[in-house]
Amino acid sequence: MTVDIAKEARLAQQGDREAFVRLIRQFERSFYRVAKAIVKKDEDCADVIQETILRAYQSIEKVKEPQYIKTWMIRILIHECQRMLRNRKKVFPLVSRQASTLSQEPNWEALTLREAVDKLEEPYRLVVMLHYFEELTVKEIAEVMEIPEGTVKSRLYRARQDLQAALYPQEGAINGE
Repeated sequence: MTVDIAKEARLAQQGDREAFVRLIRQFERSFYRVAKAIVKKDEDCADVIQETILRAYQSIEKVKEPQYIKTWMIRILIHECQRMLRNRKKVFPLVSRQASTLSQEPNWEALTLREAVDKLEEPYRLVVMLHYFEELTVKEIAEVMEIPEGTVKSRLYRARQDLQAALYPQEGAINGE
C-alpha cells in the first residue's frame, strides 16, 4: 500500500496517530536496510529502529517540509545507529580497520552484490545503501548524513571501485593493477 507521504506527514504533525503508523509502515523496510548496513545485527536494528520511531513521534512537529519526512527520519535513524556504535565502542574492543579491508576478505568471487556491499567500510556502505537501495539523491544523502555533497560523491566513487574490485578481482589483474 502506497500512501501520500506529504499528506500523511501533515496529518501526523496534527496529532493523527494512525497517519504516523502508516508512515512508519511505509518506511519500515528502508529503516531496516539502513540500520542493517550500519549496526549489522538484527536485534540492534530493532533497537535503533524503535528508538528512531519514538524520537520521530516525539518531535514530528519540527518537520518543516512534510514531503521530506523520510529523509528526516533516516537522519534520526543514522544518528541512533552511530550513538549505539559509540556506546558499544566504549565497552567492547573493535576489530582493527586493517582486518576489515576488502582485499583481505576470502572468496570474493562467490559473493553476491549485497554481500559485497555489506563488506564495505561503514561510510561507503551507508552511501551505497542510501543511494542505490533507498534511491536518495546525492543532495538528500548529504543532508541526511550532514556532510558535503562532494564527500557523498567521492564516497560513492570509492565504494564503486571497491565493489568492482571485490566482485571482479580478475579484471584488476588483467589491467595490471
